[in-house]
Amino acid sequence: MAEFMSGLKRTHYCGTLRQEHVGAEVVVCGWVQRQRDLGQLIFVDLRDRTGLLQLAFDNATDRQIFEKAAGVRAEYVLAVRGIVRERSAKNPELPTGDVEIEVQELRVLAKAETPPFEIVEHSNVKEELRLKYRYLDLRRPDMQDKIIQRHKIVKIARDYFDDNGFLEIETPILIKSTPEGARDYLVPSRVFPGNFFALPQSPQQYKQLLMLSGFDRYMQVARCFRDEDLRADRQPEFTQIDLEMSFIEPEDVMAIGEGFIRDVYKRLQNIDIPTPFRRITWHEAMERFGSDKPDLRFGLELVNLSDALKDTGFRVFAGALSAGGSVRGINLKGKADELSRKEIDKLTETLRAYGAQGLAWTRLTSNGESSSYEKFLSEQEAAAVRTALGAETGDVLLLVASPKNSVVFASLGALRCELAKRFGLIDDSKPCLLWVTDFPLFEYDEEENRFVAMHHPFTAPREQDLDKLTSDPGSVCAKAYDMVLNGNEIGGGSIRINTPEVQRQMFQALGFTPEQAQQRFGFLIDAFRYGAPPHGGMAFGLDRLVMLMLGCDSIRDVIAFPKVANSSELMSSAPDVVDPKQLAELGLSIVPQAE
Repeated sequence: MAEFMSGLKRTHYCGTLRQEHVGAEVVVCGWVQRQRDLGQLIFVDLRDRTGLLQLAFDNATDRQIFEKAAGVRAEYVLAVRGIVRERSAKNPELPTGDVEIEVQELRVLAKAETPPFEIVEHSNVKEELRLKYRYLDLRRPDMQDKIIQRHKIVKIARDYFDDNGFLEIETPILIKSTPEGARDYLVPSRVFPGNFFALPQSPQQYKQLLMLSGFDRYMQVARCFRDEDLRADRQPEFTQIDLEMSFIEPEDVMAIGEGFIRDVYKRLQNIDIPTPFRRITWHEAMERFGSDKPDLRFGLELVNLSDALKDTGFRVFAGALSAGGSVRGINLKGKADELSRKEIDKLTETLRAYGAQGLAWTRLTSNGESSSYEKFLSEQEAAAVRTALGAETGDVLLLVASPKNSVVFASLGALRCELAKRFGLIDDSKPCLLWVTDFPLFEYDEEENRFVAMHHPFTAPREQDLDKLTSDPGSVCAKAYDMVLNGNEIGGGSIRINTPEVQRQMFQALGFTPEQAQQRFGFLIDAFRYGAPPHGGMAFGLDRLVMLMLGCDSIRDVIAFPKVANSSELMSSAPDVVDPKQLAELGLSIVPQAE
């Protein structure tokens, strides 16, 4: 039977005791990491979120307490009172390794069954099992440290933005569904049968309304929800550090964002981040790196070979160029003897996921040359390709051709990152931060056969592009900016539209009728009629930022209770069926899925 803590009040956390506490009477609480019974001596390692502390039971210990300690097992919950003393056999690997507790009182607050996996750092247990028993997984010191570091980043954010005049204001969680982008999570209304709330994909419209309300500088640690397919760095519910500012230009927002990142790195990891960050345009990022979130810690830049091959008779290249696409390549310098034909074939299969039909290659090894495409080119064309790519003996030339430039960029962008990882080309000595600017305002959605907003429909176009907003939307650039860390977007934002006229043109370019725009976004359009200041902002993806700063492979490692790839939570088995009475109250019924 479990004992109670009555009369015992914790005075110290386990990991905080040091040599200077020797002789003090303390009370500590925690979980048993392990128990070692040596006959006349029993040692128990007690664990809490600050670390481990050794408890000692010996001949001087009360016999009843000694016998109770003999029955203690891993993960039992204990409360202990005793005297701090110096350890005879010190452990230099533990911060508390110089001391131990001479136990005078021991209470077993809760017993524990044998857990399904050992509670140790850097466990190799399968992730599915860890997530099913997440509350046990979170007891592991390395997992607790990640959650603690996340807390510290949020604390730094609140302090930083408060110091810079921002007000933290909460925006609603139950909002109007305004689908334009990812799918909304819908919440049926009991009071208004047949009507639905949506969970916010971001606080976007509300934070703009706060600027109209005169609050000038807003921030929020905001929960957001998107019903979309997951990747390692995506979750259906996630957290943003969200901000908005009035009477500003892009430079003002970017300077505030840089200051926050500089502050986080300095206070959390004592790393000095130089500002301002490097800036490149979206067009330059795509042309040179094949990505709008380029990793600049290594080279392997893309080279456009279209001019060198403009008159080629090789069907694969000629077909791509005649359809308005391109042929581009990268040069893997000095690795021809390390990248075999078999490995190139595997890379080719990987690139098919990005739409590439193949990967053309030339290997210039020290023992000879081989190529999948040069025999189809003229000598002049083959030489021009080599010259453009700066080819030398030892290099591997890798080319992708497609009628769609987006496929070429995506394929080679992914390839350069894969090769950099494989061959250790990445400089991990310091974080690489930059801004990508001047994004297209629109991108064409072939499935919907219309233009959609690349960011969101409230992003302002550049002033010089206003006259093309409805006549030539594909050529319009946005006053938008993304912050990139080591090849990952960690934040993004824009200057917002602040006049009803431009906002209506934006909706027209997106294919909305005036009635549709008014029905979905009328409350925002109407608000602009009453004086909207120039405003803009951005949001940082907290989960991704923590993941990258701590060197984790997945944001699941830095979220206390994450979802898995199918959006379910293994621990609680959510989502799950609900009682028919609940559905009846909402006026809902379940339509059987066709098999």
